Amino acid sequence: MHDPIPGTIRLPMSPRPIKIYTTIMTHRPRKRFGQNFLHDAGIIRRIVSSIAPRPGDRLVEIGPGRGAITRELLKAAGRLCAIELDRDLIEPLAQTCAGLGELEIHCTDALKFDFRRLADGAHPLRVVGNLPYNISTPLLFHLLEQSDCIEDMHFMLQKEVVERMGARPGSKRYGRLSVMLQARCEITPLFDIGPRAFRPAPRVDSAFVRLCPYREAPVQIDDQALFERLVSQAFAQRRKTLRNSLRELVDAEGMRALGIDPGLRAEALGLAEFAALANALKTGSPN
Repeated sequence: MHDPIPGTIRLPMSPRPIKIYTTIMTHRPRKRFGQNFLHDAGIIRRIVSSIAPRPGDRLVEIGPGRGAITRELLKAAGRLCAIELDRDLIEPLAQTCAGLGELEIHCTDALKFDFRRLADGAHPLRVVGNLPYNISTPLLFHLLEQSDCIEDMHFMLQKEVVERMGARPGSKRYGRLSVMLQARCEITPLFDIGPRAFRPAPRVDSAFVRLCPYREAPVQIDDQALFERLVSQAFAQRRKTLRNSLRELVDAEGMRALGIDPGLRAEALGLAEFAALANALKTGSPN
């Protein structure tokens, strides 16, 4: 695959099956890791079918847990890198996947992991995961920062988060997450997943979603950091009008010059309008 990263366990393909450690069945999900283990065989098949892994794919799975998806992906692609924070799951995961393909396990925090180290120019990453609800949004932003090395991403997330990701202007779900993701990725919600597909069952519904980073952005953004600041400030207090929420960045006349009504709220603006505001700020023209 590539040179091992410190803290990595590599499990090459083995000609002999190895018994699964009993700890993989007795391991108790930990709240601090946001663990809800997928066990529904039908859902697992739908997930793998949606991902459509191919031999030679550079697959990366975040939070493989007990290996429900890992095993099927390994069978199809022959190799996989896994990012798992829970040390107690590392050895059982390696054992249950023995003989299925080349598995490389990184025992580390995905929020701090440099995913670019797993990619090469010819083989961008295909990222998969059942993302813990408590870190899903910051992890999505962390991956966006490295989207140049990613072909696509398939995630199980809280259904409400998926709805926010793909929300359109004017809807209650539309917000900072919608704008920031839609500026960088094509978002395709695939199907819903009920609580009983997991152990323990979460209190909310989940959904499976595909994100494909754009190679040609739908809008031009001249300064990504400025764009992020503008969008964050606009949605910081949703009930405020743009005149009030953005007054530290742009005045009402500057907005009108771009054809934007300063009396609107942030949820009324589309991606192109946020990009136009940020680009104008970059050149100093709105004020």
